Amino acid sequence: MANAKKEKQNHNPDVIILGVGTSGEDLSHQLLDAGLEVVGIEPHLVGGSCPYYACLPSKTMLRAAKTLHEAELVEEKAGEADVDPDWSPVAERVQWITGGWDDSYAMKRYKKHGGHLIKAPGQLTGPRTVAVNGETYTAKRGIVIATGSKPAIPPIDGIASVDYWTTRDVIQMSELPESIVVVGGGASGCELGQVMARFGVDVTIVEAQDQLLPVEEPEAAQVVEDAFKEEGIRVKTGTRATKVDSKDGGVTVTLDNGDELEAEKLFLAAGRTIDLSGLGLESIGIDPDAPFIPVDERMHVTDGVWAMGDVTGKALFSHVGLYQSEIIASEITGKDHPPAAYHAIPRGTFTDPEVGSVGMTEAEARAAGKDPAVVIKSIKGTFRGMVDNVEHGMIKLVADPDRGTLIGASVAGPRAAEMLGMLNLAVHNQIPIKDLQTMMYAFPAFYSAIGEAIGAYGRGLQIAIDPEYQGIEVLDKAA
Repeated sequence: MANAKKEKQNHNPDVIILGVGTSGEDLSHQLLDAGLEVVGIEPHLVGGSCPYYACLPSKTMLRAAKTLHEAELVEEKAGEADVDPDWSPVAERVQWITGGWDDSYAMKRYKKHGGHLIKAPGQLTGPRTVAVNGETYTAKRGIVIATGSKPAIPPIDGIASVDYWTTRDVIQMSELPESIVVVGGGASGCELGQVMARFGVDVTIVEAQDQLLPVEEPEAAQVVEDAFKEEGIRVKTGTRATKVDSKDGGVTVTLDNGDELEAEKLFLAAGRTIDLSGLGLESIGIDPDAPFIPVDERMHVTDGVWAMGDVTGKALFSHVGLYQSEIIASEITGKDHPPAAYHAIPRGTFTDPEVGSVGMTEAEARAAGKDPAVVIKSIKGTFRGMVDNVEHGMIKLVADPDRGTLIGASVAGPRAAEMLGMLNLAVHNQIPIKDLQTMMYAFPAFYSAIGEAIGAYGRGLQIAIDPEYQGIEVLDKAA
């Protein structure tokens, strides 16, 4: 009788979560901690892409590659070193961190927390009902959709006939190719391309837009491109791959400018796509062919249905999904929570040098009809740069001179994602720049360069830039 009762409860839980990735698992734990009964439905790996194919394993690779690069500086800075790159310990560590792409531990963790997990695809059949494994589950309070995204495959002629890699394949590689063409110069293409290059792979990155990291400030992108070129990474921007062919066990990539590239492997790093097919969204009045699921400021889709993470199309970052998870948990449990706000979305690209940014870029601000004041400060050539061997680095602040607050900021250089912390706070809370000017900044910490840039804004300072030394430039004098 006890087993029958438990089974009946599982078919009528408080909440059903479609997709137990990073945000789905986080929400499950919050609701379970609040005493609610939760059914999580996940056909793939519990925990999602972040621990298996993205954040954790890629940063492991990046750390290994940076260690190699630092070792190469020993002779210049400290003595002698014999550097012999070897991918095998990196592959072994990635294997260990991901659990060999086995989510058994994550499944146990979920169940130990009290959740009921179903490893199968689920489909909405109504505002509070889901069909899975031939059975119907009905939620008392509602359903949350958090099914994530997947690597995008660009429509290149011949792509179906060649052996290509996506980020998942690169993360799982046990051996490195001799050469690779990376189609896509966004965060993943740049991060993983640099990793392979530092381990001796001949790397060419092809980006259709006019700069690497197209969503970032052009000055930050230029910092990364300059560093890449010095490391021997070939960068081709403003051109796209139009055709691919297999050749001699490798691949040939034809660009729209007529160039042909040959390599052992092809890595498609052209972003991610949201696939809503098969979720049964038509049962709740949502077009399954839509690019994303529309949500309001409380993450509602319709009565009894919420969505979070990549499927909402707000920004494809784990931290956005976790932020939305907090809102939905508050909605379901009846707690107060401010509505969703996306004016200060932070992002980090963990190339070397890193790029960290938050809020609007200058171009986005101007497209929104604003007339921003812009401050650019170079880190290269400053005392900090000499101490940390920084060959490339900059800070860019985008301010609303009428309100006297920052609306965007970017940092490119050492520890850029960590330096972003105070800028994220400033943009999110709209802290007056005059208050930021009165702070003390620890010198010669890298973040104190932000204080110098803010001070320059306040003084309306303008320093001419020459090829030998870069200081501070105010593109639009502060009002």
